[in-house]
Amino acid sequence: MGYFAVIDTETNWSDQVMSIGTIIADSETFGMVSARYHILTPEYLVGGMFSSTLFDESRLRPIICSRKKAVSDLIALFAKYNVRAIFAYNANFDRTHLPEFRNMAWYDIMRLAAYRQYNPMIPADADCCKTGRLRRGFGVEPMLRLLSGDTFYHETHNAVYDAIDELQIMKLLGHPLSAYFPL
Repeated sequence: MGYFAVIDTETNWSDQVMSIGTIIADSETFGMVSARYHILTPEYLVGGMFSSTLFDESRLRPIICSRKKAVSDLIALFAKYNVRAIFAYNANFDRTHLPEFRNMAWYDIMRLAAYRQYNPMIPADADCCKTGRLRRGFGVEPMLRLLSGDTFYHETHNAVYDAIDELQIMKLLGHPLSAYFPL
């Protein structure tokens, strides 16, 4: 049985990572087996667009620590589960902001979710490019609404909740990990 990670980050006004949400999931069932939520100090003190959601009530208590400590914790978590692949929605953003994990294989969930040929839930009359990619409305919130049918869903912009939502998108798309393209 193998495992993979889903990561989401939130940045502050200085474009520094202020929180990292990480989910470890089973490669076959896509079930969540472990989670971490790091709030980075002093970076979170700068504030950012989504600072108000950093300390949302959560079953998962945040680990408030330095970036170095968070990275060390995640390296140990990845080693425990033998994780070699990281998935993220708009993965280039997170990969760029987490250069400590450049040796990992990164995969972009959006590359399947936003394309008609990989997402059968995209309506036939949707405005798409010639490549089949939606021209708009392919962010996490509209995509999860489309795939789940929950028109009331709202993205929290809390890194750990968003990582859980991104894993849910993967489940709803129903593709095996081998269908995803590496960055």
